[in-house]
Amino acid sequence: MGSKENAVVAATEDTKEAPVNWTNMVLFTATPVLALTLVPLYGFFYGYDLFEWLFFIFMMAFCGLSITAGYHRMWSHKTYQAHPVLRLIFALGGACALQNDVLHWASDHRRHHQYVDNNDHDPYSAGRGFWFSHIGWILRNYPSGKRDFSNVKDLQRDPVVVWQHKHYLALLLIMNIGLPALVGFLHGDIIASLLLAGLLRLVLSQHVTWLINSIAHMWGKQTYSDASSARDNPFLALITYGEGYHNFHHTFQWDYRNGVKWWHFDPTKWLIRALSWVGITRNLKRTPQAKIEAARISMQYRHASARCDLLNMPEKWRMALETEYEQFLQLLQQLNEQRQAWYELRSQRFHETLCQLERWEQLQVRDRYRELQFKVKVQNRRWREMLRNIGSPMPLPA
Repeated sequence: MGSKENAVVAATEDTKEAPVNWTNMVLFTATPVLALTLVPLYGFFYGYDLFEWLFFIFMMAFCGLSITAGYHRMWSHKTYQAHPVLRLIFALGGACALQNDVLHWASDHRRHHQYVDNNDHDPYSAGRGFWFSHIGWILRNYPSGKRDFSNVKDLQRDPVVVWQHKHYLALLLIMNIGLPALVGFLHGDIIASLLLAGLLRLVLSQHVTWLINSIAHMWGKQTYSDASSARDNPFLALITYGEGYHNFHHTFQWDYRNGVKWWHFDPTKWLIRALSWVGITRNLKRTPQAKIEAARISMQYRHASARCDLLNMPEKWRMALETEYEQFLQLLQQLNEQRQAWYELRSQRFHETLCQLERWEQLQVRDRYRELQFKVKVQNRRWREMLRNIGSPMPLPA
């Protein structure tokens, strides 16, 4: 029996032996059923007004961004730092999302990255199928979900995290029932507010998050790496506040961005960046563009080489492809080094008065950096042209 078959058998046996978590089973079975029945029935007989729908949208965004910007990018990956008030807001929003407290969530997520696709240690390994990675891992007490806070000792020094962990049950009741009920009371319809901003919002926000664990590891492009099953899925980004660019995230998990291109839909990135302008967030971590481009073209080179083998391309094509690839990597390395030198000089300019010679050297570094940026753009066009022409009678790029 092959290793793949052994893994399937082991996963099946683990599923049979893992005891049911009855609290989660009842909660995550009852809430969708109630949302599918009570929400439309109340809407049919009594209706919902514009304010109630707007409050529902606000609560969806509040919970969603608390998970993506707070639980995920700030606490789990430490991609930036935030003011205590913002951390408190995210802690409340996370309790409202009802996806466990920060310590549990971050611990699971860090183990997911450490052991991604390992069926024995990844808490929601996509290798065990859609159902398991989406919600099945929550419904049973699997060995891979064993509680261990040894990987979140840094978070245990955060007073906001410790406070939320201690009072999590009270906070989730206040945020999921108390807040919608209060707003509904002030507006004049408590039941409508509880059904839309409470029940329906809860179910949708949870399953939207879980789609990243499941679909984002099954459908999409592996743009930067195939070391894991993570994939970039632009459609998922539209409904997960930018989390759909999951291949980029698994490749560069310390970057505060998921959608790295300017046109990528990533509201979480925009929020973090905008708050940095007023000092609420700081120390935003970014992966150098040259490193990102190197990962991208490395994947393209591997696919192009495989295509050359498949099409039995002449040796001159293979040699030309390899030469272009190596030139591109070398140029990106030079760009990264020059970028570092340019930023160091810029930082120096703000801390001390430069003499005329130092200013001249600084201008040289800046001009060299800009020259390399232009060369990278030209090289990128050549590279794309070569990839398009593989398998066609077109001549090699000049």
